Amino acid sequence: MTTNWDKLRPVLFESIGTTIYMVVITLVVGGLIGLAVGTLLYATRKGGILQNTAAYTVLNILVNIVRPIPFIILLAALGPVTLAVVGRTIGTEAAIFVMIIASSFAIARIVEQNLVTVDPGVIEAARAMGAGPLRIIVTLLIPEALGPLILGYTFVLIGIVDMSAMAGTIGGGGLGDFAIVYGYQRFNWQVTLVATLVIILLVQASQFFGNWLARKALRR
Repeated sequence: MTTNWDKLRPVLFESIGTTIYMVVITLVVGGLIGLAVGTLLYATRKGGILQNTAAYTVLNILVNIVRPIPFIILLAALGPVTLAVVGRTIGTEAAIFVMIIASSFAIARIVEQNLVTVDPGVIEAARAMGAGPLRIIVTLLIPEALGPLILGYTFVLIGIVDMSAMAGTIGGGGLGDFAIVYGYQRFNWQVTLVATLVIILLVQASQFFGNWLARKALRR
């Protein structure tokens, strides 16, 4: 099959832009929500600076329920919620909404796990000097765990790129939609291959940038 790239090239560039848009919005919004939830998980756990068994149990169960659900199933399971919030269950906005939920819980667990590695002695010293929980979190906990946190966010970023591709199954736009509509459904393997290669390049660029940023944070 001959591929008319003069016609498909603008569609490909638009799909790349849509994928980047979906990934950035998801990383920013999901990253902030995940940071807040993960920090609460750390702070409310037994011995934490805001120890609260009930709050920790609820958050922990919620993360454990949502995080393992495959994204393609989550898209379907959250259909009624997506419809209520976004007003539709297909399209880019619907996909981004589910991507934000999925990434938030994944990031929350990564944040908690990285904050746990901070030396408890440092926390106790700060508390002994009269520092409040919020000050400890903002000026001590997060800066101390910054390098590992960046690596964790990079890992999730790659997962978000994968989710953006799967969002093509609900017409979410982006490279996944491009590969399905113009490649798979038309038996045009050249188009599918090109979309796959672009996704690989995006993932490699994200990994390189995340590793570089983490090294800068660890050297400070």
